[in-house]
Amino acid sequence: MAEISQDEEIPPNMTLYINNLNEKIKIDQLKKSLHAVFSQFGKILDVLAFKTLKHKGQAWVIFEDVNSATNALRRMQGFPFYDKEMRIQYAKTKSDIIAKADGTFVPREKRKRHDEKGGKKRKEQLDPNQAAAGLNPSYAGAYGATPPLSQIPYLGARPIVPEAPAPPNNILFVQNLPHDATAMMLQMLFNQYPGLKDVRMVEAKPGIAFVEYENEMQSTVAMQALQGFKIQQNQMLITYAKK
Repeated sequence: MAEISQDEEIPPNMTLYINNLNEKIKIDQLKKSLHAVFSQFGKILDVLAFKTLKHKGQAWVIFEDVNSATNALRRMQGFPFYDKEMRIQYAKTKSDIIAKADGTFVPREKRKRHDEKGGKKRKEQLDPNQAAAGLNPSYAGAYGATPPLSQIPYLGARPIVPEAPAPPNNILFVQNLPHDATAMMLQMLFNQYPGLKDVRMVEAKPGIAFVEYENEMQSTVAMQALQGFKIQQNQMLITYAKK
């Protein structure tokens, strides 16, 4: 995958700035798909995308820790997402959700009044990477501490995966999907593993799908890698399909 040179002045942090996204995709669908693809690298605190003209084709993915963001940046750089290769870099400013967690958050109205009182009359020109409503332009430098565990909601225990009722084969049966999950969303997720042939949703029964690979070995690799993977708050349950 193509590499994008990183600005040396931008330190590794918990927020990734992504551009070159397909502008035809609706915002809600874009955010859900980004969450589905990036959550394999760690806990995501938020995904930001906006309808405004200057923010089209862009998004911000906010991770809980720097290591997850760094791993995602390296692995997903140039990943074909809705037929366009993503360009990813660290965000230049801290997101509000992180600033609030480490105590550095300053409300925008308060900052504006403070600037006017200090005689700053010029309008601050922000890079698109800084201007998103979820990003805090008052911060410069490396990010602070991650939110304490007491502030992170408990999402329940990992479900126990039952023994597969069918022998290993090239087709996977995927359950516990969000009802608004789409074939395109699953295709981007499972396409990370070689040999993907088809993804079939079951319209009569939302929440389940069949994913077909070229052979049993390839389907097994994908199943082991994505077992329990969360799409939104739903952990996928994957078994071999009955034939």
